[in-house]
Amino acid sequence: MKTLEELSDRLEIQDLITAYSYAIDFHRFDDLDEICTPDATLDFTATGGVAGSLPEIKAWLTSVLAAHFAGHQHLVATSEVKLDGDEAQARTLCHNPMWFADPAAPPLFVGLWYHDTFARTADGWRMTSRVQQKGYLHGLPAR
Repeated sequence: MKTLEELSDRLEIQDLITAYSYAIDFHRFDDLDEICTPDATLDFTATGGVAGSLPEIKAWLTSVLAAHFAGHQHLVATSEVKLDGDEAQARTLCHNPMWFADPAAPPLFVGLWYHDTFARTADGWRMTSRVQQKGYLHGLPAR
């Protein structure tokens, strides 16, 4: 049986996974400062993005998402969370339809898994790293 602390930890981590999706989908990239540790690293290279520190990723998201996409939605599900004291690992499925700024372009469908690490901080749980594992890309325009 899980303890109340373990249930609380899992819910707090799940809330961070959800908050990340909303931060990205609504282009509120500064919200990532409350989701991630200051030294967090994020790696989006599996789906054609970049890897870097939180400030580098926020700049990249601003330049890429706002410039090329009219919208996108993260559907995250089936998160598997493994707690180990003040650290945790999670794996989460993501289906991410994206539509380009050009209304004539077909939508892009991205399927991936997020592999995350979390740490308990004085401010609660925070993401310390996120790495994408590609499942599929469908509808990517030819270059």
